[in-house]
Amino acid sequence: MEKDEVRAAYVPKLFTPRNEARDIFRPAPRTLSGGGFWRWGNDNMYPYALAQMFRRSTTHRRIVNDKADYIAGKGFNHEEGLPRLAAFLRRVNRDGETLRQVLRKLALDKVLFGNAFVEVVTDGGGTFLALFHQDASRCRLASDGRHVLLHHDWSQYDAAEARSLPLWPQTEQGTDGKLHAVIHYKDYEPMFGHYGVPSYIAGMNVSAIAYKTDCWNISRLDNSFQLSGVMLLDGGVDNERQAEELVHRAERKFAGKPGQVMFMIKDCGTGDGSRYIPIASSNEGDWKELHEQATSDIVVAHSWFRSLSGLDYASGFNAERILHEYEVALNTVILSAQEELLDPLKAVMDEVLREECGSLAVVNRPPTRSKPLYMKVWEARKADGLDYDPENELEQLFVAQITKYAMRNID
Repeated sequence: MEKDEVRAAYVPKLFTPRNEARDIFRPAPRTLSGGGFWRWGNDNMYPYALAQMFRRSTTHRRIVNDKADYIAGKGFNHEEGLPRLAAFLRRVNRDGETLRQVLRKLALDKVLFGNAFVEVVTDGGGTFLALFHQDASRCRLASDGRHVLLHHDWSQYDAAEARSLPLWPQTEQGTDGKLHAVIHYKDYEPMFGHYGVPSYIAGMNVSAIAYKTDCWNISRLDNSFQLSGVMLLDGGVDNERQAEELVHRAERKFAGKPGQVMFMIKDCGTGDGSRYIPIASSNEGDWKELHEQATSDIVVAHSWFRSLSGLDYASGFNAERILHEYEVALNTVILSAQEELLDPLKAVMDEVLREECGSLAVVNRPPTRSKPLYMKVWEARKADGLDYDPENELEQLFVAQITKYAMRNID
C-alpha cells in the first residue's frame, strides 16, 4: 500500500506536512509490559458487572443514557475562519464518525465506568489526525504504568492476543507506520490510583434492589398473581424417588412459576385428603415502597434530577421544573464533564490542525423550550426581565427565526 493510501485509511488528507513534529507527539521507545496489568476490581471483571447492572436496572440505564446525551450536547460551536477544524468535526476517523458521536461514547463510558479511553492516531509530520473511541470494558492499564492493554474478552485473557498502546502524550509506531496513543479519563477516588470509580458507586445496591423488585413483579405475573401456598397431595408412594417425581410433575402442571407453591405428599387414609393451603401475605405495600425508595436513591447517587430522568411525568409535565433542574445540572455536572473530555482533545487538535481550537464548545440545549417559537425576541427578553427594545430590528425577529439560524450554523 502506498503512503497516501495508508493515510487515507484513517481520514481524508486535510493538512499539509509540517517541517517538524512537536513534543506533544514525540515518539517514545517501545517498552514491553510483559503482559502484566492492573486488575480492575478484585477479579478484574468489575466493568462486566457494571455493564450487566446497566442492562438490568431501568432507572439506572435511563440516567446513564440521559447524562451521556446531555454531555454530548447537540453539536459544536467555534469561531469562524477555522476550515480544518470544521472539516475535522464532521469526520474524525476512517469509520466516518463525527466528533459528537465519539464524544457521546466517551461520555457514556465515563458515566457508566468512571473511566473512558480514546485512541489518537497521527504521524510524525502531523499530516492527519484520527480519534477512535475504545470500549472501556476492553481496556486495562499495563503493569508498567505507561501502556493500556486492549483485549476482546478479559475472562479468557491471552497476552498474545492483547494489543498494547502507550498512554498519551507518549506515542508509539504501530504496524501501519503511524503514531498511536490512548487518552485515559478517570474519575478521582481516594485509594484508587489506576482506575476511576463511577460517581454512583454508593447506589450499586439500590440499583440491584430496583432490579430485584422488578423480577418479583414478573414472577407474580408469571404465577397469575395467585397466592403462594402449600399443596397437600393425598397419595401413597413406595420410595423417595417416586415422591420427587410426583412433586415435579405437579409443579410443572399446576404451580405456574416453580417455587410459588410447595407440594407435600401424605397418605391421608380414607377419602381424598388433597387440599391447597394458601399463605396470605400483607407485604405488597412494603415491596412497592422499597422499589420507590430504591429509585429515588439511584437518582441521588447519580447526582442527578428526577424530572430529567422521566420519573415525574406521571404526575404531570412541569416544564418550569424541568428547565430549572436542567440549569442546575448544566452548571454542576454537564459543563464540567464536557470540559474534562474536550480539553485533551483540543490540545491534540491545536497541535495537528494548526488552528486555535480553544473556541470549540459544545452546544447545550434544554430538553424543553422555555419560550414559544411565535414570540418575538424583545418579548422573550421582557419575559426574562432583561433590557429590551421593541424598535430594534434584531429584536423584531421571532424566536423561531433565530432558532433556525442557530441550527443551520451547528456543525
